[in-house]
Amino acid sequence: MTTSHGKTHWFIPDGFIPPDSSGEMESHESICVLNCGETASRLTINAYFEDREPIEQFTYKVDAKRTKHIRTTWLKNEQEETIPKGVPYALEVISDVPVIIQYSRLDSTQKELALMTTLGYSAGS
Repeated sequence: MTTSHGKTHWFIPDGFIPPDSSGEMESHESICVLNCGETASRLTINAYFEDREPIEQFTYKVDAKRTKHIRTTWLKNEQEETIPKGVPYALEVISDVPVIIQYSRLDSTQKELALMTTLGYSAGS
């Protein structure tokens, strides 16, 4: 029996990597991917901004029946572009097989840590 839970097109409208952190924990954001299927997923991730052109074609692989937490600071496309810290952004995640996308943010800009997580918005199939 083949299981294909999830969707192939996701959006995360609120992204922001703080430029500074306090204490031992670094502020970060992660795209949390769950691939329940029998086939590895190939992700294409595009970042959109308020006042600049998008950074497109970040790629990532998530093996079949696995989960992966992809920090947005790890993303680098073929042109070596990265998502800048301190700049609001949004993400589009396209997968060649259905996956489930959650988004998490750890804000350690103050000594009182804040952790936020939410499911992405899925569009289409």
